[in-house]
Amino acid sequence: MSSACDSCPSKSGCTSQSTCPTANGTGIQKDPLSLGSSVKKVIGVCSGKGGVGKSFVTSVLAVQLARAGYKVGVMDADVTGPSIPQAFGLTENLLANEENLIMPDVTKSGIEAVSVNLLLQDKEAPVIWRGPVLASLIKQFWSEVNWGPLDVLLIDMPPGTGDVPLTVFQSIPIDGILLVATAQDLVSMIVNKARNMASMMNVPILGMVENMSYVKCPHCGERIELYGDGKAIEKSASEIGSTVLDKLPLDPEVTKLVDSGNVENVPEDLLEGTVALCKKLLSE
Repeated sequence: MSSACDSCPSKSGCTSQSTCPTANGTGIQKDPLSLGSSVKKVIGVCSGKGGVGKSFVTSVLAVQLARAGYKVGVMDADVTGPSIPQAFGLTENLLANEENLIMPDVTKSGIEAVSVNLLLQDKEAPVIWRGPVLASLIKQFWSEVNWGPLDVLLIDMPPGTGDVPLTVFQSIPIDGILLVATAQDLVSMIVNKARNMASMMNVPILGMVENMSYVKCPHCGERIELYGDGKAIEKSASEIGSTVLDKLPLDPEVTKLVDSGNVENVPEDLLEGTVALCKKLLSE
């Protein structure tokens, strides 16, 4: 038997290695999609710590892929800090169809989205739930939502390596993850934690995005590096066998668009490298 079975409580009486989810070496059995839904590719957007702009990258990537003609969905899996509805200006509560499946809200450009903030009556109410309840909601967002046909589902993951990321990796067939980070020296340790979790779950790392990399002087256009020469994140990417796909500036005008619910109006040149990689993945 596989060494993955060693810790299984049913090891001594097991006669079905071929059908056991543990015997394949991963211990993971993915949940099925809801009836009538089909998703070609699932990409998680992750970060080792909070405050690095993971939700921003998820929103902008969704917008750019939709502009390229793909049918895009966004699952806001950051249950205790949901920000996807704010970025897209979504305010209406989600409803269920006749089959009791949750119907996603749809943005101006046709992006489908689900978020806990689209289920709460009070959008500012804190979500004070324990891990098992959070995990159950994430499973519902996958298997009890009428996603319909999607080219790609982007999952805005919560930061770190806790219950919700673990549930996503175990329950949903992720095709790969994007890591979002800023360029401080501390990033190496944090990125490696996220990398190691993905490796343990057999999830490929598609690439890294460096956010808040620089600002441009509004008077002379000079590029000012906020965290030095940026070598720290290049080193981190190299250590995990990945590449930095994009380096995003800190732009007050773009921030205003997101804060006002108008992320769909961001410039078309943002995330060019990441979009190119996603297009390649979607063509496979």
